[in-house]
Amino acid sequence: MEKNILHLDLDTFFVSCERLIDRRLQNKPLLVGGTGDRGVVAACSYETRSFGVHSGMSMKVARRLCPEAIVIRGNSSIYTKYSHTVTEIIKESVPVFEKASVDEFYADLSGMDKFYGCYKYASELRKRIIKESGLPISFGLSTNKIVSKVATGEAKPNNQLKIDTGFEKEFLAPLSIRKIPSVGEKTYQVLRNLGVDTVGVVQQMPLEMMVSALGVNGRTIWKRAHGIDNPPLVPFHERKSISTERTFNKDTIDIKVLKTTIFAMAENLAFQLRRGNKLAGTISVKIRYSDFNTYNKQVKIPYSSADHIIIPRVLELFEKLYQRRLLIRLVGVKISDIVSGHYQINLFDDTEEMISLYNAMDKVRLRYGELSIMRASSMGAKTIGRFNNPFSGEPPVLLAHRKQ
Repeated sequence: MEKNILHLDLDTFFVSCERLIDRRLQNKPLLVGGTGDRGVVAACSYETRSFGVHSGMSMKVARRLCPEAIVIRGNSSIYTKYSHTVTEIIKESVPVFEKASVDEFYADLSGMDKFYGCYKYASELRKRIIKESGLPISFGLSTNKIVSKVATGEAKPNNQLKIDTGFEKEFLAPLSIRKIPSVGEKTYQVLRNLGVDTVGVVQQMPLEMMVSALGVNGRTIWKRAHGIDNPPLVPFHERKSISTERTFNKDTIDIKVLKTTIFAMAENLAFQLRRGNKLAGTISVKIRYSDFNTYNKQVKIPYSSADHIIIPRVLELFEKLYQRRLLIRLVGVKISDIVSGHYQINLFDDTEEMISLYNAMDKVRLRYGELSIMRASSMGAKTIGRFNNPFSGEPPVLLAHRKQ
């Protein structure tokens, strides 16, 4: 049976959501992201791109390039809501799908040609999404995920494109090598130094040359340039780690602020573990100083999701890591080596009252929100929160108000 893989991508998703909320923003240059000098552009409208603005750019630079742009602080909870609306439509319409990110989806339509026609079905699905969500969306359809994703990029904005079987190489050949997924800035520079600018040049190169220049990644890029790479759809994303970071508006050496932030992060991550019936076996702490030097330290722990085990180890790691006494730009906490399971009571260290306290606090958080109850030591860091279950099987949500 011939494969038919559909790739759907919501166009300038955060921008489109903001325009749906406020119609006055239509056709105006718009930047969504962190609004401070350290903010990052999470999404930008097509009107700003002619000025050289792109997502991931410093908001300070973007405003300098396009001073007339309207800047909006991103709201991840709103974007998650619209993403769920689109997800539900796709879930009802296709037998197998993968949610690759908050605004990107794959669906396997193989076999539908016998009954309806894959391209016709994909077109009807796109029309339904636009009608019911109000959001613009583009799609690419081909025999595999990679070609479909590239086709979606070529179809944008708000359009669709089908690549017939056997025409994959012909479609890819004239495109820039940067259009191939997994070709980042460094890889692109290596390829440019080899005289490679289009996918067609890679198609003419021996596989051995690509492997010699780029290692294992060279083999992947060579296959994708030929349109023959076919990674499977991933209906459920199993999280092996969860983390949170905080970039301060102003570099700080205030030890009280730093410890309060670290404490709140650890408390929140421990709650996320209990909510998902998970346990973690590794904890790590991250510090980035004002000179952008970044340091990490981690430690193994008995599998746990308890505050009284995780929080002290996080604070201990921070104490060991914070040695330079320079201003700090960013701190972060990560818990990994995650497995399924409930917290096992330690007969010597735990009490019935402590376990009851965890259960009571978690019930309040689940009903009224993560920030509805917290320990006194976390009170100075109220913005720490995830607002979604990291173990729902969906990919991580990009923070639309993120900072550098």
